[in-house]
Amino acid sequence: MKAEDVSNIDIANFLPHREPMLMVTSVLEIDENSVSTQFHITEDCVFLDNGKLSETGLIENVAQAASGVVGQTFFEKDDLEGTGNKLVGYISAIKKVEIFQLPNVGETIVTRAKLLSRFDTGEMTMCSLEAETFLDEKLIVSSTMNFLIHEV
Repeated sequence: MKAEDVSNIDIANFLPHREPMLMVTSVLEIDENSVSTQFHITEDCVFLDNGKLSETGLIENVAQAASGVVGQTFFEKDDLEGTGNKLVGYISAIKKVEIFQLPNVGETIVTRAKLLSRFDTGEMTMCSLEAETFLDEKLIVSSTMNFLIHEV
């Protein structure tokens, strides 16, 4: 889905997280293998350290953004309110994380994730995703993580 198709979707309806733990502001693009999200860093973000988004906050942003690739398949295509399912996701392994820069309050980061592998058991989905986070087109995070996602 391109940006014009997802711009009216409230991402909070599709993630189990709520403020102050919600680390994705909007979805820019999404398809069956990839996602691009945006996060605007505000002063009330719980992951701030001396006016910068901490390493933990960057990892949580990547996890929430990346989970959208597989998580979307648990919803019906016409369910734009996210009422069809309740999902829980877990980071099962952080295979690689490289953090090159911490963004400041007031800045907006863009995270792009792509699916590397997926295994559905019927009750749970196990997947591996690769993600990169950018600040003004400058790479600030490179990561690979494994996730477990299931309905509750």
